[in-house]
Amino acid sequence: MAHLLGAEALHLEFPTKVVFDGVSLGIDEGDRIGIVGRNGDGKSSLLAMLAGRLEPDSGRVTVRGGVRVGVLDQADTLDDALTVAEAVVGDRPEHEWAGDARVRDVIAGLLTGIPWDGPVLGLSGGQRRRVALAALLTGDHDVVFLDEPTNHLDVEAIAWLAAHLKRRWSPTAGGLLVVTHDRWFLDEICTATWEVHDRIVEPFEGGYAAYILQRVERDRQAAAIEARRQNLARKELAWLRRGAPARTSKPKFRIDAANELIADVPEIRDKTELQSLAVSRLGKDVVDLLDAAVSFPDPATGALREVLHPVEWRIAPGERTGILGVNGAGKSTLLGLVAGDVEPTAGRVKRGKTVNVATLTQRLDELEQHLDDPVRVVISRLRTTYTFGSGSKAQELTPGQLLERMGFASAQLSTPVKDLSGGQKRRLQLLLILLEQPNVLILDEPTNDLDTDILAAIEDLLDSWPGTLLVVSHDRYFIERVTDQQYAILGGHLRHLPGGVDEYLRLREREKAAGEAPAKATDAASSAPATPVTPSLGGAELRAAQKEASALERRLEKLESQIGSARTALADHDQSDYVGLGAEMARIGELEKERDGVEERWFELTEQIG
Repeated sequence: MAHLLGAEALHLEFPTKVVFDGVSLGIDEGDRIGIVGRNGDGKSSLLAMLAGRLEPDSGRVTVRGGVRVGVLDQADTLDDALTVAEAVVGDRPEHEWAGDARVRDVIAGLLTGIPWDGPVLGLSGGQRRRVALAALLTGDHDVVFLDEPTNHLDVEAIAWLAAHLKRRWSPTAGGLLVVTHDRWFLDEICTATWEVHDRIVEPFEGGYAAYILQRVERDRQAAAIEARRQNLARKELAWLRRGAPARTSKPKFRIDAANELIADVPEIRDKTELQSLAVSRLGKDVVDLLDAAVSFPDPATGALREVLHPVEWRIAPGERTGILGVNGAGKSTLLGLVAGDVEPTAGRVKRGKTVNVATLTQRLDELEQHLDDPVRVVISRLRTTYTFGSGSKAQELTPGQLLERMGFASAQLSTPVKDLSGGQKRRLQLLLILLEQPNVLILDEPTNDLDTDILAAIEDLLDSWPGTLLVVSHDRYFIERVTDQQYAILGGHLRHLPGGVDEYLRLREREKAAGEAPAKATDAASSAPATPVTPSLGGAELRAAQKEASALERRLEKLESQIGSARTALADHDQSDYVGLGAEMARIGELEKERDGVEERWFELTEQIG
């Protein structure tokens, strides 16, 4: 592969810290590299040095002649004086950029709903991020550096971006370097991972999952080496004290293969135990939305507009649910109904007597009154010890231990809250909410400003938290990791997603395809009130449809399990047995065909049920 860009013996030092010391690395044609590491370890600084925007104290960066480098900054650098069109395609004539399939793909993927000739000034943060990303992707670059590209993007836009980057930067086309905390995104696009830590950059093969497996093996090897060193030191000390050496055998330590590294790791959550504890804390009644609907006045006409159509949702104790939907779909309205911040305009909300709801918002309201207080003082005011987990797994932790578990160093415990970084404030905010011991927890975009290691620590903390959890997040990895089921708000309706995020993306594709179909309504039809696509069911028909839909959900789960087992069997099959391989592939094809048919019928029923 052709070499594109390289760095040799990079040294970077700030007044209080050495960031890099003797780092050498390179980017070749076809590389798609993800950069991970703790906040403050130098990920963005590394990107800036490689892009030529930050001069190292020593060492050098070399770029092959003719290689064009493009950068997406984490900060907002858009010029407010430009229109969206000028920011994305510059002064290129319309016939030129409109005839470029790549430019059209980027505009369709990122800028739908954003006025093309409108000013950049006045766009929301998420819209500005999309415009900046579109401006970069429509340019001609051989190497692209992306610093937190998924910030402010929803699940759908992130999926589009991953697919676009894989098409654009194929194994023989250019290089890609990305800093992001979105682990699904890293796994989806990266062929290699660089971990920034302790003044070095350590390379790993593969995406995030492969990196984690290799890191576990590395840590086990390091632990084994340290154990041997300490054992030898103890023996040496014993020999010195006794005055005579002893014959001993060396300890044996075997490193398991990658697929055995997690064989002895239990399930991440004991669902039965957590649900039992949740019932004991909450009772059987949590929050029930009974045909609850919400309407708001339209700013233009003043007429009521139904944002959330009647919802029937009975939230169970210990339930862990992710909520998906585009910006403006009604996710915050739904969570407001659950939390009691929003009153339904139709139907009602029933709450259990012992329900205590806490919400982690995107604002940092919980910290405003503590800005001048040291971190240790803020935590210790609540109580002296805290219990996480239950039964034999229960842990009594002090405030200092809790903070350490959330990634705070000892020196940071005396730091005033106002001097913390954005990610540190976010962690402290979550910790304060958890320590109030709520039994229903709502997390609204909890992953902002956090690195992958801290996200893993938060996920571990939530694994032992016994209560009902509702999560809104565009971080696909996080939402699939901490929740057991997902729902989506589509067209104002709340819909269960047996197929998870993948099913949501398929539904959104259908929704967009239906919206793009040419409208052929007559004048009379256009003045008539909107009618549902399918007639609503009533009485016995509704119950029968609900029963069939439930049966189809169970069938879908069984088919997915059978398909997964069949694919595993195919991988293990004798590769020289072409007849057997063909039979296995045909069987998988039949299962997938049946699954698609069942899923199609399930979609039809859920449309009728509403």
